[in-house]
Amino acid sequence: MNTALKGVLTTGLLAACAWGGSGAHAAAEGTAPIPKVMTLVVPFSPGGSNDVFARELGMRLSKALGNTVVVENKAGAGGTIGTGDVARAAPDGSRLLFTSVSFTTKAGVETSLPYDPIKSFAPVALVARGGMILVAKPESTYQTLAAFVAALKDPKQQINYGSAGIGSIGQMAMESLGSEVRAKPLHIPYQGITNAVTDMIGNRLDTMITTPASVSGALQGKQIRALAMTSAEKSPFFPNLPVVADAVPGFAVEAWWGVFAPAKTPPAVVEKLNAAINTVSQDPAMRELFAREATEPSSLTPAQFAAYVDREVTRWKTLSKERNIKIE
Repeated sequence: MNTALKGVLTTGLLAACAWGGSGAHAAAEGTAPIPKVMTLVVPFSPGGSNDVFARELGMRLSKALGNTVVVENKAGAGGTIGTGDVARAAPDGSRLLFTSVSFTTKAGVETSLPYDPIKSFAPVALVARGGMILVAKPESTYQTLAAFVAALKDPKQQINYGSAGIGSIGQMAMESLGSEVRAKPLHIPYQGITNAVTDMIGNRLDTMITTPASVSGALQGKQIRALAMTSAEKSPFFPNLPVVADAVPGFAVEAWWGVFAPAKTPPAVVEKLNAAINTVSQDPAMRELFAREATEPSSLTPAQFAAYVDREVTRWKTLSKERNIKIE
């Protein structure tokens, strides 16, 4: 089991108490109607994994619930605008947030968000999750995970790494690894991951941790080197790759996508949405879509998802303070 999920089963109900509108006591609250029209807000531009996943999920959710689900892209400020919009929405299930791991990493590095990542939302469902991939430039001197970790630990070697920006999961994952081995690689933030991949192919960037989908073309063309996965266990999509935990015990980072409702949404609504999302996410077509991102569907309860997110927020806030990661 991924270390990020350890203790979820036993702490889920406790964590749920901190969240507005958790589904922990749905049975005591009776039932509540599902809105005839629901809007799934994606706080990013069209075309990315958040948008693609949300649209497929929305279509299948509409059929499962017998209502209309509209996907609305409300991008801006790295996801803050769309996320804040849902935080202020009526707590009736008519306006939901479809977001990803950046929800927690952003909370870790920004102290002036227009919402509270815990108190402003009711976690509904963890839709999908999967490990990230550690890659290196083609002419790197380290061709194995062990060699990379040794180089990272060596103070005589200044390793640089790229990410999609300050507070991105790529930065947080590498800084977390650096913290584990007491190393400080040089961060080079990019405006998006494409330019980072280009620089790595050109041997101008040493390494990075990113989603497998973002480097699939470069990997297939053997333009960069894959070293390991960041999942706690071997990835079914990359069975021949080791996991970072083989060299750094206990290390694990994953990308994820999930659905949130505004705080104080009736628990019965949250529970019903959770059940429907967990069911449609297991559909073969959804599994195939997730597989393109090297991820798999999840099936956590609202309370378990709340515990998971709470642990993630705490982890990234602690890391940001330790490594002095902040958005100026």
